[in-house]
Amino acid sequence: MTNLKKSKTRINVGVDVGKANLDIYIHEKEIHWQEENTEAGIKRILKRHAHYDIERLVMEATGRYEFNLAEAIYTKHIPVCIVKSLLVRRFAGALNQLAKTDKIDARIIALFGIMTKPQITPRKSKNLIAITGLIARRRQLMGLRTQELNRIKTIGKALELSCKRILRCLDLKIERIEKRLAKHVEDQAVWTEKQMILKSVPGVGDTLVYTLLADLPELGDLNKNQVAALVSVAPINRDSGKLRGKSRVQGGRANVRTVLYMATLSATQCNPVIKCFYKRLVAQGKHKKVAITACMRKFITILNAMVRDQVEWGL
Repeated sequence: MTNLKKSKTRINVGVDVGKANLDIYIHEKEIHWQEENTEAGIKRILKRHAHYDIERLVMEATGRYEFNLAEAIYTKHIPVCIVKSLLVRRFAGALNQLAKTDKIDARIIALFGIMTKPQITPRKSKNLIAITGLIARRRQLMGLRTQELNRIKTIGKALELSCKRILRCLDLKIERIEKRLAKHVEDQAVWTEKQMILKSVPGVGDTLVYTLLADLPELGDLNKNQVAALVSVAPINRDSGKLRGKSRVQGGRANVRTVLYMATLSATQCNPVIKCFYKRLVAQGKHKKVAITACMRKFITILNAMVRDQVEWGL
């Protein structure tokens, strides 16, 4: 008689990620345990999960603390979903789950995965992870630089030299970051064609190009409504009760939207299509902020279509 191999139990796992510890909850087994967020702790998690067939392992995006666990799990070809913390908290609120402990959070995250079935998060290459980190660091340094520029206007002559020294230091750091960023982008061979297409557009600089390539990899694979929704430049109606006629943009990828906003401001001056569109909206009586948002949507729609059709500006 032929021996049949026993199939593994199919499970859904939630992980509450902390700086020091990882709380794991297997929904189907109602099992909870805690491991240290270290290489040894992650190895123990993988060893224990080897006995199961995992449908989804869901964890919240914390910034960096989930990175090592996610990388280790990817090597085992386990479906990983890294989701926004806000979505999980809203889900918990809908369940009237007010208490908050590490065990409860892990259980809620597992249940969130079962009920909402979030998309599997694709694995990033080490080069792409480096690019994302460098972009984030550049954005931080640029923020500090803006703060110092604002201070230099009010701090007075006696302390102006102090601000200028810090600005010189920040400029040097930013320059070094940009050189490293350019090198990593060169190594990302699959971006070469997209990069050339995006850079051909008036108003598109390196910062927007790198941000779109790293944080909006779907660019060119979406329709105009999908890409606008993903960046959250598609106004959402708020018609409820006595509130009428007010629409807002919210959600989406905030870092992409922030960089796109700055690029669109530039495009209203140097890009003939966006400039004409902006002037027409303002002439029609649209508030300038509303007009800029509409231009952001048009801008990202144009970029998406160009990447999709693989055509440069003006061709």
